[in-house]
Amino acid sequence: MSVPTQFENVTVVCKSNIYFDGGVISHTVLFTDGTKKTIGMIRAGTYKFDTGAPELMQIIGGACRVKLAGATDWTSYATGTEFNVPGKSFFEIAVDSGLAEYVCSFLTEK
Repeated sequence: MSVPTQFENVTVVCKSNIYFDGGVISHTVLFTDGTKKTIGMIRAGTYKFDTGAPELMQIIGGACRVKLAGATDWTSYATGTEFNVPGKSFFEIAVDSGLAEYVCSFLTEK
């Protein structure tokens, strides 16, 4: 996987998306084709997110562990890796120390 370093010709929503008292912070990026991504960071801790649409999470800095809905084990992800989360589901994400940075792409359902 190639880690994204920048996006061209986009609109960035200035207001932050703040979750878990600042444990997770992101900004929404809107593309001219109507697609949407968020870019953000996750502080040390464990967090649970519900999903509407399917998501592709790319880890662009740091590391995390993830447990998808229905899974019993955690999977580790480092910089340069990615994972998919089904729509209408949830996942738990844990950062053991430092920060994890990510790009989340919201995918259309097939």
